[in-house]
Amino acid sequence: MSAASPSRCPTALIADDEEPMRQLLKSRLQEAWPQLEIVAEAANGIEAIALTGLHQPDIVFLDIRMPGLSGIEAARMLFNRCHIVFVTAYDQYAIEAFEQGALDYLLKPAGGERLKMTCARLQERLGKSPANIEHQLAQLLQGVSGASRGAAAAKPREYLRWIQAMVGNSLRMISTKEVLFFRADEKYTRVQTLQGEVLIRKTLKELEDELDPDEFWRIHRSTLVRVDAIAEVRRDLRGRQMVRVRNFDEELEVSRGNTHLFQQM
Repeated sequence: MSAASPSRCPTALIADDEEPMRQLLKSRLQEAWPQLEIVAEAANGIEAIALTGLHQPDIVFLDIRMPGLSGIEAARMLFNRCHIVFVTAYDQYAIEAFEQGALDYLLKPAGGERLKMTCARLQERLGKSPANIEHQLAQLLQGVSGASRGAAAAKPREYLRWIQAMVGNSLRMISTKEVLFFRADEKYTRVQTLQGEVLIRKTLKELEDELDPDEFWRIHRSTLVRVDAIAEVRRDLRGRQMVRVRNFDEELEVSRGNTHLFQQM
């Protein structure tokens, strides 16, 4: 494993397929750990492997869901070559294990005291050879990989918690608890919150697969609504079920195939 000597600054690589997220993490790392030098950035797992070989960083911050090669797959290939920290918008089943092991795990948007804690742990471990690190790493990777395949049946599945949306030149992180509803708009999806509307590039089908089905219902082929944002459901003059969302004027139509969601009407 790469180790930072006392005579040089520790180095790190950031891998994330969203460039604004890389910049956000880089900025927050500079605040939490000014001595840490970011030597490279990768847009996917394949680049992360290549750039790690080129720069030999002490630490690699890996997003889990990336095109080409996932963070989990990249971590297997980086086995015992550097300290690895996973940074992702998704809860996983092995968080508690990561808290105790050779790796760490941050939920986007990473920052504040949690990021400072990670940096402190990494500073403590740099230059050392933790006992049984290979065994710990193998166990933790196996745990997360198994969880991603649904192997960890003992714990319930965790769902998407944050929506990433570009607003001008800025990246906005929107908690799913802020969302009133999602509406398909050609190649984009409109995300409606009390603060307004933003566009994201995820499709409604992708969101439906990643969101908690108890929290969001597909009421129409073009609409996903947060259940606890529903104020009432009524029938209009044409007999259609219409959903009224709290603190929002427009009503949302329920398609015939989804009227079973409100069976008592």
